[in-house]
Amino acid sequence: MTAAGENGPEAKAREICLRLLSASPRTRAQLAEALQRKHIPDDVAERVLGRFTDVGLIDDEAFAQAWVQSRHAGRGLGKRALAAELRRRGVANETVNDAVETLAPDQEEQTARALVARKLPSTRGADPAKRMRRLVGMLARRGYSPALAYRVVKEALAEEGTDPEALPASPD
Repeated sequence: MTAAGENGPEAKAREICLRLLSASPRTRAQLAEALQRKHIPDDVAERVLGRFTDVGLIDDEAFAQAWVQSRHAGRGLGKRALAAELRRRGVANETVNDAVETLAPDQEEQTARALVARKLPSTRGADPAKRMRRLVGMLARRGYSPALAYRVVKEALAEEGTDPEALPASPD
């Protein structure tokens, strides 16, 4: 390879991608955006990204799977929040849906229960309806469905001794 080829746009694109990937896993869209910001021509970027995908350095499916498991376990995020985060990172809808569906419903419910159990003591002394709103709102902000959030919170409050009749009706 000539000296010009070693310093050309393709070499620069490879270097940018490798540097970013060595810091943390990235989606193809994130790398494409980085190359565009560095003014790498589109055809060169596409060639480099294609090659990196072929050799397995870029794998949006694996990225999405790992992201779902990590963010669910670490941050307690529900399916909707996880899907939104992946879409913001440029992952294709079908890949997002497949990754989010790997999260078992009982796994999501178990995490929701743990989040409620952790937050429940800080709501003691408040009106039952207010406690319900706060806890359901906390789960909603983390991407849990309204039905799951309501059911989990209602069960947690009932276990604690709150009269289910004192709670607001389900949002369904």
